[in-house]
Amino acid sequence: MTATTLSWNHVDSVFLDMDGTLLDLHFDNHFWREHVPRRYAEKHHLSLEAAKHELFPRFRAAEGTLDWYCVDYWSDQLGLDIALLKQEVDHLIAVHPDVVEFLDAIRNQNKRIALVTNAHGKSLDLKMNRTQLGGHFDTVVCSHDIGVPKEHPEFWGKSQAVEPFDPRRTLLIDDSLPVLRSAQGYGIAYLRAVYRPDSKSPPRDVEEFAGIHGFREIMP
Repeated sequence: MTATTLSWNHVDSVFLDMDGTLLDLHFDNHFWREHVPRRYAEKHHLSLEAAKHELFPRFRAAEGTLDWYCVDYWSDQLGLDIALLKQEVDHLIAVHPDVVEFLDAIRNQNKRIALVTNAHGKSLDLKMNRTQLGGHFDTVVCSHDIGVPKEHPEFWGKSQAVEPFDPRRTLLIDDSLPVLRSAQGYGIAYLRAVYRPDSKSPPRDVEEFAGIHGFREIMP
């Protein structure tokens, strides 16, 4: 669905996802699809394909849970230092185009800006240090602190304790359709999906949601 014009006068709070929304998902996709299997293969003397055949079903089984996003969980499960492995390829961490300009523009509109993420604290620290985006947010709402991932309906109610907001006057931009559906169920009025979370992959179908190709489309 094409993005409809956003009426900024009706928005007080802007909730922004990190991976795939503000940051290029290429880093995460490469990390989990190539780098982790390669290091796992080296550790267990497997071929890369054999490692992928073993790991990918385990990854899929954890999707949508806090474990999937937890650096410590995967370090324990795989016997690898996941935080250290992320540092090995952190040169791939990149901010999507026009993100800083967008953040500055909505700051100038006196909106509350919250980073709302499923990322584990170790991943969050690595990416904020690499990108220097941290100073743009009024607060960070992390699912590991809340106790449930954003895909879970309880997340949004529990997040009120961290960042109080009126769902009727809140915008969420996220690349995850399950997260957008969860937010929609809670009553968040303004929702935008991201057509191209990974710059190295083609645009995808965002189904029932209005989508954006880039932040310039909805710049105040």
